[in-house]
Amino acid sequence: MPTYQAPTRDYGFLLHEVLDLTRYANLPGFAEATPDLVDQIIAQAAKFAEEVLQPLNAVGDTQGCTLKDGVVTVPDGFADAYRQLVDGGWPALVCDPRYGGQGLPNVVGVVFNEMVSSANMAFGMYPGLSHGAYSALIHHGSDDQKDTYLPRLVSGEWTGTMNLTEPHCGTDLGLLRTKAVPAGDGSYRISGQKIWISAGEHEMAENIIHLVLARIEGAPEGVGGISLFLVPKYLVGADGALGARNAVRCGGLEEKMGIHGNATCVMNYDEATAFLVGEENKGLKAMFTMMNEARLGVGLQGIALSEVAYQNARAFAKDRLQGRALTGPKNPDGPADPIIVHPDVRRMLMNVKAFNEGARALLLWTALWGDLADRAEDEETRRKADDLMGLMTPVLKAYCTDMGFAGAVEAQQVYGGSGYVKEWGAEQFVRDVRIAMIYEGTNGIQALDLVGRKLASHGGRAVFSFFAEIDAFIEANGDDDSLKEFVAPLGVARKHLEKATMWFMENALEKPDNAGAGAADYLHLFALTAIALMWAQMVRTAQARLANGAAGDPFYEAKVVTGRYFVTRILPRTAAHLAAVKAGADDVMALAADAF
Repeated sequence: MPTYQAPTRDYGFLLHEVLDLTRYANLPGFAEATPDLVDQIIAQAAKFAEEVLQPLNAVGDTQGCTLKDGVVTVPDGFADAYRQLVDGGWPALVCDPRYGGQGLPNVVGVVFNEMVSSANMAFGMYPGLSHGAYSALIHHGSDDQKDTYLPRLVSGEWTGTMNLTEPHCGTDLGLLRTKAVPAGDGSYRISGQKIWISAGEHEMAENIIHLVLARIEGAPEGVGGISLFLVPKYLVGADGALGARNAVRCGGLEEKMGIHGNATCVMNYDEATAFLVGEENKGLKAMFTMMNEARLGVGLQGIALSEVAYQNARAFAKDRLQGRALTGPKNPDGPADPIIVHPDVRRMLMNVKAFNEGARALLLWTALWGDLADRAEDEETRRKADDLMGLMTPVLKAYCTDMGFAGAVEAQQVYGGSGYVKEWGAEQFVRDVRIAMIYEGTNGIQALDLVGRKLASHGGRAVFSFFAEIDAFIEANGDDDSLKEFVAPLGVARKHLEKATMWFMENALEKPDNAGAGAADYLHLFALTAIALMWAQMVRTAQARLANGAAGDPFYEAKVVTGRYFVTRILPRTAAHLAAVKAGADDVMALAADAF
């Protein structure tokens, strides 16, 4: 059976040594996030993930959820685990203290969320969607809505969902048909059907707050006529007490490839009582607050599943005896050597390890910028932080799930035939993480968002700000002989990214297909460059520790070796991505549709 051990040392290294959260102690929430407190949070979160959630992962996969008479039953143990989640105060970790939250920086919450997803991805989606609903309401809800709904979303007593997709429309939300009719008392009556609604129905919480996109009767067609509504499962009285059941029901559960423990629902709205969130016809903007957070959460899922898959493959490789090392026996007293001696097995494990640690650093680096966007004291820093968050969101969602799936597959491959057998757990990781490349906007859509919207936004201000981050690091560390093997490849990747960016600026306006054809390669080129910056920063920190009192520490030594593997074996792929971008769209679009 698979196991999971939270990478607590890596979290501490990133938060305390690489990012150094104490630098921001003057900002709200950071003053409380002392190293001691953060370490205590990490330790307790690891215990919850390892001891409560991980043992339920296979249970959830085997049992799944069931629907009977409109009631969804979650797998055995999930309801008790959810109560422990709430009792531990985990949903409140990074929420606003005005509504019962603990107010800690979101970068700390990201660490908790990764552990939860690694231990039990399906379970983690219940509180994950709730936090998305919290974010949408705190940014766009009325004061009355905030006072009524946020305290119980923050506590975890209530959960939340996001309702976008309909049977006939997914990415193209302008086609949605769910309608809202004013009721004459300030509320609306919503009718329609939404599909693929994660955590849409269950009995673990007293109430479920659905955030639903709909078109008010008579509103303009297209996305300019979409509004956002709050639709509670149970109506809420002025005193906060629960009232009658609303006219929203689960009409079916999806039979899915993975994440069986999460209830993925068809939701039917039959003149359900609803309340407008924000302005009429401005719902998509409000929903994007929730969607962008969800996209970062999905990128996190890619890393999380790759991490747990790697851990189990690593243990198998050290234990499984098969063949002899090419350089002679390494286990002469045994019948064969452990397969970790074989270069190809090591190649697969190193690919996954280098991705996991580099992508985790990039995710936390981005999350920190997100905190600065909300909490920094000066407008310039907030603007820069907001730019970088917007720029990195599609990169993290798409690349981390592309490579998270690839990592789970490579980890499965380490097992040989055992990886195809359910009892080892590797195949569940592959099935579970596969959805991450699809939902919250397919990865192709993320690439188009990066190339079509984020690069051009504010005259390219965000991407040039990112280039400036790399340039500053290179300038500060380029003369350090111990870092040259990391700084030089970073500089090459940065040039490749700049060339690809300029090529789009010169060739995509008159021929938009050039952007579409090269978008996925550009996104991967961008991600590799960003992760190279993270590895350079991590190696700099590790080398400094090794030179100042931590000589021989295997953790720091492994960082340097893994970083070297990344820049020599993985980062050179930027050249291939640049060549693909510059190839343009002609070969992509040349084949007639009938010839496919």
